[in-house]
Amino acid sequence: MGVLKLKFAMYTTLAIIIGVSTLIVAAIMLLAGITNILAIMAMIILVNLIQWLMAPYIIEALYGVREASPLTYGWLHEMVERLSAKSGISKPKVMIAEIDIPNAFAYGSPLTGNRIAVTRGLLNTLKRGEIEAVLGHEIGHLVHKDVQIMMLASLLPALLYYIGYIFVYGIRSDREEAGVLALIGILSIIASFILNLFVLGLSRLREYYADRHSALIVEDGPRKLQLALAKIVAYTSKAVSLGVNVHSYSSFRHLLIADPSSALRDYEQLREYY
Repeated sequence: MGVLKLKFAMYTTLAIIIGVSTLIVAAIMLLAGITNILAIMAMIILVNLIQWLMAPYIIEALYGVREASPLTYGWLHEMVERLSAKSGISKPKVMIAEIDIPNAFAYGSPLTGNRIAVTRGLLNTLKRGEIEAVLGHEIGHLVHKDVQIMMLASLLPALLYYIGYIFVYGIRSDREEAGVLALIGILSIIASFILNLFVLGLSRLREYYADRHSALIVEDGPRKLQLALAKIVAYTSKAVSLGVNVHSYSSFRHLLIADPSSALRDYEQLREYY
């Protein structure tokens, strides 16, 4: 996919998510009363904002993430610093996740700043050139503000879902308009599921965009990234076949460069391709 087509697809998908969500919320506000809906929306947005701010701490506790020592991992810090300079951003904090399967992810919030983590399994599995390509991909996510964009895109369907849920299960039957509000709630929930499909599509497009960034800033980036992803899938698939419970690593799988829970399926597709 060419870069213009990629950007057009991303912006169009995001516009659909924002536009449709706004229209539906406006219709609900008109039908159900603006004051109550604004209060519900404010509460949902506040909860999601707190989750976003606290997410880095949860991720680090869940994945056993710690800062990479510059003394031990000077080469890793040098890679991140060089690629960040090429990308025009400040160097993010370099972290290591004590996970045996190979993977990597970028994350952060205004409380923590930007961070990039590679797993112990990645360091033990990939060559340095392949690690560089993976880092280029993750830095691409930071350059493109993917954490913030995907939070916004995910928040809108979540708003519709929780508003719908409250209308379906939280409205008392003795109210005259309860039936109408319940119907609005059901339609809102259905709309949230449909919009989530667009969110998944947008997430995939952002992955392609990050791949392109790695290809631009890493020498021989496309080949190195291709090899890195193939190895990540192969080694994770092997871990699954040996009984490793990779699903415990999938809580934040939308952040990971490769989803551990789909490793077996991805590996079979990889074998068919090659």
